[in-house]
Amino acid sequence: MMNKKSLFINGEWVEATEYVTLTSPYSGEAIAQIPAATEAEVDAAIEAAYQARDKMRALPAHARAAILEKLASLMEERAEEAARIIAREAAKPIATAKGEVARTIQTYKFAAEEAKRIHGETLPLDAAPGGEKRVAYTVREPLGVIGAITPFNFPLNLVAHKVGPAIASGNTVVLKPAAQTPLSAYFLAELLQEAGLPAGALNVVTGSGRVVGDRIVTDERVQMVTFTGSPAVGIGIRNKAGLKRVTLELGSNAAVIIDKGVDISKIIARCVQGAFAFQGQVCISLQRVYVHEDLYEEFAAAFVEASQRLIVGDPLDPNTDVSALISPADVERTLAWIDEAKQRGARVITGGQAEGNALLPTVLLDADPALKVSCQEVFAPIVLINKIASVEEGIALVNDSRYGLQAGIYTENIHMALMAAEKLHVGGVMINDIPTFRVDHMPYGGVKESGTGREGLKYAVEEMTEMKLVVFNRN
Repeated sequence: MMNKKSLFINGEWVEATEYVTLTSPYSGEAIAQIPAATEAEVDAAIEAAYQARDKMRALPAHARAAILEKLASLMEERAEEAARIIAREAAKPIATAKGEVARTIQTYKFAAEEAKRIHGETLPLDAAPGGEKRVAYTVREPLGVIGAITPFNFPLNLVAHKVGPAIASGNTVVLKPAAQTPLSAYFLAELLQEAGLPAGALNVVTGSGRVVGDRIVTDERVQMVTFTGSPAVGIGIRNKAGLKRVTLELGSNAAVIIDKGVDISKIIARCVQGAFAFQGQVCISLQRVYVHEDLYEEFAAAFVEASQRLIVGDPLDPNTDVSALISPADVERTLAWIDEAKQRGARVITGGQAEGNALLPTVLLDADPALKVSCQEVFAPIVLINKIASVEEGIALVNDSRYGLQAGIYTENIHMALMAAEKLHVGGVMINDIPTFRVDHMPYGGVKESGTGREGLKYAVEEMTEMKLVVFNRN
């Protein structure tokens, strides 16, 4: 019998009015029946979070930390199960899915630590005339209800980057996971219930963005929306949210610059991983490579050779490196983008074809900057390798983008590295690494159409709390 899920509202599993069938991106087989929440069911979830906010606000820091530590422990015990859930619903290769689970456990451990170090500061008011004999300090307080809308590509870890800091800072959450990856969110709800999270502090509602997402974004009881997804949807959220606080983690077409003098043999495997991990469906996936003309031919040949060794297949096979894209529509889209690139002079030197719903790892040379594969977010196993005459030219090409999430540069020249760090207009510069590098406690976010605000546990806690000033008059 097919697995049938229920909504998670106010600490209870609630039978939904409507259901849809969830299918595997790889095989097309039915996986589960998933609730498609109505407006009334979303309203019930928001009300549960709203009513629970005082209980969460009053929960001491050590208690919030203990819940998050227990959650991490429970997830460690069921790590294999969690990885298989991700592999089935997202077609993420099982080895990569295991890596995501390990990172998620670390993320909740970081969240537990941050719960215990939320603090303000004292202010010397007598620095200004009239401030004598006054004592001032600040505290940080939870906002209340956090609306979290998450994508399919890291269905456990990107949820953790919203739920973890929200719990750490004493907020409540209404979570809308991506339509293709709801199972990991319901798995999380089950674990948090076991970990002792108060009823109503986490509510999981699945369904369409027009119903669930819009209600979360516009409801006055929700004090903040944190969203990861496309720029178009993010801009729509910003326009509808009014005075709510909004954090947006949006798109990218991340790039790396390879300077002359770099030992190619030491970086090829890393660059291939950055380009093709989880089929390139990563916000900071390596999409554009700008290689100094002295190394261009050598780099391209080595990159293609390594790419052709990747194994394409079933995500549950431990040997698989690349599997299906998230939907057949994405396969059609990316093939159309590749065809456009070929018609306008780009050369496909490996890949460029699909096997079922899996796009073969694809490398393009001489791609014009105006092509869709160059200037938009491809979100597929496609990488461009272009020749540059200098690092300065590479920086100009990296910056010539709507996006600015992260960028990388490989160089043996410290002056070049520092110049790149200054000139690259992105949220994070990775020196001697690919732009795909992320560990879970570092600040993470972008500029331009890559979004607003920062994630990373400490930084997300700051986004999810507000400062209050307290002044004692001793006169």
